[in-house]
Amino acid sequence: MTLKVYADRMSQPSRAVIIFCKLNGIEFEEVRIDLSKRQQLTPAFREINPLGKVPAIVDGRFKLFESHSILIYLASVFPGVADHWYPADVFRRAKIQSVLDWHHGTLRRGAAGYVLNSCLAPALGLPLNPVAAAEAEKILSASLSKIESVWLKGKGRFLLGSTQPSIADLSLVCEIMQLELLDEKDRERILGPYERVLKWIEDTKNVTRPHFDEVHLILFKVKEKLKKLRPENGTMAAMTMSSFAPQSKI
Repeated sequence: MTLKVYADRMSQPSRAVIIFCKLNGIEFEEVRIDLSKRQQLTPAFREINPLGKVPAIVDGRFKLFESHSILIYLASVFPGVADHWYPADVFRRAKIQSVLDWHHGTLRRGAAGYVLNSCLAPALGLPLNPVAAAEAEKILSASLSKIESVWLKGKGRFLLGSTQPSIADLSLVCEIMQLELLDEKDRERILGPYERVLKWIEDTKNVTRPHFDEVHLILFKVKEKLKKLRPENGTMAAMTMSSFAPQSKI
């Protein structure tokens, strides 16, 4: 049976899984779960992921959710996946896992929180939240600093000093790519101080093209739509806080 990947390309973790499959020649059916229509909360999808988040996969009778677990499964089960993505060596695997564990508690909180509360919220029918955006920016900046000083420490171009990318590189770069939705000056202010991070992002893009670019096209389409929501002074039109509601992972 064909692997099914349930995803929305506006979801950073979804993009990482889709790109990984394309890069490694893994045949799959992409089933779109439209987060803007809350399809992740439907009973049909909750049969696949009771947590109501994307991505999720179905491989025969096997169901799995959480993007890092999915990437590990795909790298471990499907033939032909190059060893550098998730090495057989247990010590290298453990190091990659340490980056993945760190990611969702830090970088993801900062990047997703900042983008949502500084520019994306109106497109989802939510108010902007400058206070939440400021807090998320602190986490984001601290995370970028850690990538620069800890995870990119070494002679290699990729995380953990590697000469080739792992699933951690793909996952983290997809996370950071959502900053493309920001105003250019805002993005430059946040990413500009981190030269090694910028170089690593470009290196990861280059080794995963053309699939990386194709899967990220949606970001640039949304960016154009967001520009139309900005009034002439360059800031988003605010909505009332009473309309705010927690969202599923995007």
